Amino acid sequence: MMFKKVLIAEDQEMMSISVRKTIEELGITCTKYTYYCDDALMLITKSLNDDDPFDLLITDLSFEEDHRKQKINGGIELIQAVKAVHAHIKILVFSVENKAAAIDMLFKELGINGYVRKARHDAIALKAAIEAISNNRTYLSADLKQIVKQKNTYEFDALDITIISLLSQGVLQKNIPYHLQEKSIRPSGLSSVEKRLNQMKEALDFSKNEQLVAYCKDYGII
Repeated sequence: MMFKKVLIAEDQEMMSISVRKTIEELGITCTKYTYYCDDALMLITKSLNDDDPFDLLITDLSFEEDHRKQKINGGIELIQAVKAVHAHIKILVFSVENKAAAIDMLFKELGINGYVRKARHDAIALKAAIEAISNNRTYLSADLKQIVKQKNTYEFDALDITIISLLSQGVLQKNIPYHLQEKSIRPSGLSSVEKRLNQMKEALDFSKNEQLVAYCKDYGII
């Protein structure tokens, strides 16, 4: 059953207009939009109090700051706040973010229903996402599915975990070989350590060791 009432939280005016046009083409006539996260939460809360709740929230993840101070400064905080007051609302994220770990977290930890990346042909993907979510299916576009799948299929071995654990303890990358040699762990050369770290970061779509360490902590790998 198609959605009857949709709220769009998007701080870019032209993008908001584009999203509204896409929604109208699906036959959804009751839409509200706001440029601010605080207003989005207020509108959702008011709709519940009026016994006329929103069915779907479409939100970006990043919102630029301006002269108006906000309590809620981003899409992740907005999703958490909305879920606290309206647990059954469907949520579709529409963002430029394409990091696998970030997208995976949105589904697993925040319980979003769909994710569309702002890119070429995103209007087509938005329609497909809204239709899928309205039929109680989750939606992730094919290009992002491949990124997330790659992240989820990486298997950490004992050496990987040891290297990441040392980094998490504050050991500098250049000093890791000494610690490996003390434990008689091979290979222990600096080039081997660098190669392992690069392999993990590439597979998980990270650019920094700090991101890798944070990810492994979040997912209980170390």
